Amino acid sequence: MAWTRDNSKRLARRSTIKDVARESGVDVSTVSRSLNHKGYVNPETRMRILAAAERLNYMPNRLARGLVTGDSHTLGLIISDIRNPFFAEMARGVEDSANHAGFDLVLCNSDLHPEKQRRYIKSLASRGIDGIIVNWAASLQPPEEDVLMSYGIPIVLLNSPTGVRKLSTVSMDNLQGGFLAGSYLLKLGHRRLALLTGPEDQARVAERQKGFLRSIESSGDKPSALILHGDQSFLGGYRMAWKLISDHPEVSAVFTHNDVMAFGALKAFAEAGRRVPDEISVVGFDNVEISQMIQPALTTINQPKYEIGAAAVELLLMLKTTPNLAAPIHRVFGVSLVERQSAMRFTQSFPTQRLEPRP
Repeated sequence: MAWTRDNSKRLARRSTIKDVARESGVDVSTVSRSLNHKGYVNPETRMRILAAAERLNYMPNRLARGLVTGDSHTLGLIISDIRNPFFAEMARGVEDSANHAGFDLVLCNSDLHPEKQRRYIKSLASRGIDGIIVNWAASLQPPEEDVLMSYGIPIVLLNSPTGVRKLSTVSMDNLQGGFLAGSYLLKLGHRRLALLTGPEDQARVAERQKGFLRSIESSGDKPSALILHGDQSFLGGYRMAWKLISDHPEVSAVFTHNDVMAFGALKAFAEAGRRVPDEISVVGFDNVEISQMIQPALTTINQPKYEIGAAAVELLLMLKTTPNLAAPIHRVFGVSLVERQSAMRFTQSFPTQRLEPRP
């Protein structure tokens, strides 16, 4: 097709199905059947229509189609913070699985603010989205679960609190992860341990803490465990580690709620002159990709991040096609210890020097 001023004007706006029909010399219903692969269309006519659609750069209006079919072919994903490599790896699993199923993805960051999280859910639901995957930030009370159900769309919770009655969930065995970390450090001979973790009202924080303390309680020689709560971030781990160095220099091993907090703790220990793992051992949680690249490489609890994201989409689409399931589905992924170089057997005396914490 020769390029003309008229074509330039026409292509300056979004082409419509009427434009395709006019370009290919058929009626709109024939174009619709061809593009949607529904009903019989003469093969030669179909090829002419597809060629016209390509020339005009025609893109179906999903919003308009959704008003007719009730499907937007779009899923929502609400996570805490995409800057955390854990969520980046999990989100990739969600995106790849959604794309394979023919769905677009809208990503939202809640920053662990429950109100922001609720606002995003309500906004996405009001836009006719087909389903939402949400990394739930805090406890979920029965009335709030009823509100989520009232939106009338499939919702799958990640890292959900225990006791969810009506919504389906995908999570990892946080309790076992905390237990594995504590048991490993005890096996290495550490008896003065610390847990650097997040806010107590978050389900996964409580579960990992519970598992960690269970390992301490099951030890026969009564080791001690100190727990510090703060932000689940690099800076949070950094600040808590400095507080630990200043107030409790006798601690010889640290378990952090996630790998990003462990990276912050490693920075603080390096600045304080506490060698890892010679003078203090560190175990993280998540096994993000960068954990094997730092020095020393981080010993951590592995959870299948990509697979968790993909499973959430699979479950969401199952709920979409079978909305009247007799009971919600709860899928729990196992975890495992990945042993690297940031933790070693306790051999030296406890340091006694108290240091002033950094700002």
